[in-house]
Amino acid sequence: MGDQPIPDAPKSQKEDGLAPGLYVTATPIGNARDITLRALDAMKGCDMIAAEDTRVTSRLLSIYGISKPLSAYNDHNAARERPKLIAKLKNDARIVLVSDAGTPLVSDPGYKLVREALAEGLPVHALPGASAPLAGLALAGLPTDRFFFAGFLSSKQGERRTALEELRDARATLIFFESAQRIGASLKDMAEIFGNRPAAVARELTKLHEEVRRGDLPGLAKQYESETPKGEVTLLVGPPLDDAPDYRQAEKLLKDALAFMPVRAAADLVAEALDLPRRETYTRALALKTHDEG
Repeated sequence: MGDQPIPDAPKSQKEDGLAPGLYVTATPIGNARDITLRALDAMKGCDMIAAEDTRVTSRLLSIYGISKPLSAYNDHNAARERPKLIAKLKNDARIVLVSDAGTPLVSDPGYKLVREALAEGLPVHALPGASAPLAGLALAGLPTDRFFFAGFLSSKQGERRTALEELRDARATLIFFESAQRIGASLKDMAEIFGNRPAAVARELTKLHEEVRRGDLPGLAKQYESETPKGEVTLLVGPPLDDAPDYRQAEKLLKDALAFMPVRAAADLVAEALDLPRRETYTRALALKTHDEG
C-alpha cells in the first residue's frame, strides 16, 4: 500500500480549479498546524466559507493569509441560511463548511445542510482531518476495535443518568464531550452506573496544556469531586469488564427493598442474595435512594 502512486487530482480540479460543491472541511481542534493541505487548498479556491462562528474562522484564515467571504451557519440561523446555501450550490458555487474546531457534523451544525444537498443531487466532498473523539481515543489506552461516540450528555442529572443506563451494556469504548463544570458530576454518575471501569479524561487536546488522566471511574470521580478543570474535555470509558457483575437484577431488587428498609440493610440483603460485592451494592443502593429522594 505504501508504495502505490498518489492519484492525480480530478480533471475538473486540475483544469478549472476547485470543483463545484459543498466541502465538509475539518479544522484544527487546538494546534493550528493540524490543518491539512487539502483544507487549505479548498479555503483558497472556494467562493465562500460557511462557518459556525465567523470570528473563530477569521483567526484561522489570518494565520494562513487567506481572505474569503464568510457567512455564519450555526444552530441559531441554519433554517434561514440553508436555502441560500443550497441555491448557491445549484449555481455551481464552491462552499467550504467548517465548525469552530474539528470535523463538522460531529456535535456541530451541518447535518441537515449535507442531507439537503445530497437530496438535491449536489456534490458533497469530505476533507478529513482533526477530530477530538479520535484524538482522545488514540491517547486513552482503551480498546479501539469498537467505539461509540455519544456526544454531549444532558446537564440535567435525571436525563444524564437515563442516557448512561441505556449505554451501560454497550460492548464498546464510549466517547463523550463534557463541559469542565460538569465533569465531576458526570464521572460520579458513571461510576455509580457503569461500575469500576477504566476511563480517561482528555483535556485541551493538541493544545499547549494538553492533559490526559487515566484511571478507573471511581478514582477519577474522586479526583474531580472538588476540582473544575479548564478547557475542552473529551471523556472516554472502557467497555464492560468480562468479569464485572451484572447489577441490573440487583438494582431491581434494591428498589423494592428500599421501599421498606434502610439503605444498609437493603444493600446487605441483596448482596447476600446475589453474591455481589457489598461495597459496590451499597454504593448503588445509596445512589438509588438519593436519586429517588431528589
